[in-house]
Amino acid sequence: MPDNLKLYEAIMLLALCEEKGTMNGMYVEYATAGAIAAELLMLGRIKADENNKNKVAVLDDSPTGDALLDEALTMIAEAKRSRKLKDWVQKLGGIKNLKHKVAQALADDGIVSHEREKVLWLFERQVYPEVNPQPEQELRQAMRDAVFSDSEDIEPRIAIAVALANSAKLLPQVFSKQELKDRKQRIKQLENGELVSKAAKEAVQAIEAAVMVAVIMPAITAASAPTSGGC
Repeated sequence: MPDNLKLYEAIMLLALCEEKGTMNGMYVEYATAGAIAAELLMLGRIKADENNKNKVAVLDDSPTGDALLDEALTMIAEAKRSRKLKDWVQKLGGIKNLKHKVAQALADDGIVSHEREKVLWLFERQVYPEVNPQPEQELRQAMRDAVFSDSEDIEPRIAIAVALANSAKLLPQVFSKQELKDRKQRIKQLENGELVSKAAKEAVQAIEAAVMVAVIMPAITAASAPTSGGC
């Protein structure tokens, strides 16, 4: 996984159709919010406090140097009451224009371009076609290496990326149906945080649980809707 790629950018890269620049996948905002929370956990800025019903505690609210992480950290630090991680994922998923803020971060890094196009000659929408495919290619290869390897030493951010991509129904962008079937057990191991350090394991499990809870109600109502296809 490219070193300068944030987890939330990785999820958005998988969700964006390379040529059309439109967003694909289900519940991408929740997976993105989960990725933001995972970054803050991995940076040691927040933790789930076992002594306070696993509610999120802020350990360090100084600027991270990343605008979106700082916005999320400020929201948590300035909240009038403490909340569990799953509740924060839901709140962070509601950040105004979240998906476009993430896509714009990718545009600022020169990975995608930011364009506006007319729909039916009446409506305008923002699209983000890919202009530098290398970061996504490296991300996809790292995810494939993690899933097809039998190694027990997996880079934590890749394990988290696989877990979040799975929760947003984005793994079919990276693997065929047969590959997903054949490596189902391995993906489950990555989701459960079985192959990473204790600190990363807590992040993987907490984020996966939070994202699953965040999407379970809309998932119930959308059970009969078709799942997202390819670009």
